Amino acid sequence: MSEEPRESLTGRTFHGRSLRGSRFVECDLTDVVVRGSELAGLELDSAWLFEGGQLLVNGVDVVPLVDAELNARFPGRELRGAADPVGMRTAWAAVEAAWAAVVQRATALPSGSVDVSVAGEWSFAQTLRHLVTATDCWLGKAVLEREQPFDPIGLPNDDGEGSAAFQHAEFTTSTPDFAEVLRVRAHRQGMVRDFLAEVTEANLAEQRRNPHALAHEETVLSCLHTIIEEEWEHLRYAVRDLDALAAPDSGRG
Repeated sequence: MSEEPRESLTGRTFHGRSLRGSRFVECDLTDVVVRGSELAGLELDSAWLFEGGQLLVNGVDVVPLVDAELNARFPGRELRGAADPVGMRTAWAAVEAAWAAVVQRATALPSGSVDVSVAGEWSFAQTLRHLVTATDCWLGKAVLEREQPFDPIGLPNDDGEGSAAFQHAEFTTSTPDFAEVLRVRAHRQGMVRDFLAEVTEANLAEQRRNPHALAHEETVLSCLHTIIEEEWEHLRYAVRDLDALAAPDSGRG
């Protein structure tokens, strides 16, 4: 799909227009109002849905309902807001257990499936590579304050190269062997596990610089929460795409 130049449509009214089959990627739809429109088959997906806003459907705020349903689908997700050392260790153990099951499912698919993109999204292997970068960024760089924490096998967001976090980082442009992706990914999971094994209440309250905005500070707890949020959101995406790959009409693209 071709990319259109960015254009602000703020404040516009669309009356009697057809947007059937349209796809909105990385758009700001805050406070958009839809009235008397056909919404059958409409799919919304936002990682920021649970950050204090509302999503009203026929006057009902569905955010708490969606949150509860995702917790039911992904046991352990409800622990992601833990705020003490024991709770954080339990929350991370749940993350690791959930991902272990999904990795096992992915590797049982036909050869090459882990490198297949569904509907233009990251492949399973690319998702794991991105989580390597997320750990390197928020644990390696932010919390541990390492000058160069990034493994080349990682995969930042498309707009990540301009971030202060990735200055001097070099990422591979080739497709790594999946076994190597799994090895690096396991090492980064172990880094989080080992850090949490020794962390104290005082450690969690310590201040660190936000790796993407160095003038802003975050607590160590906030940095760790970012890692855990990334883990659960991308696990959800991965399960969604594995379901598509396993379907008779896989929707590969």
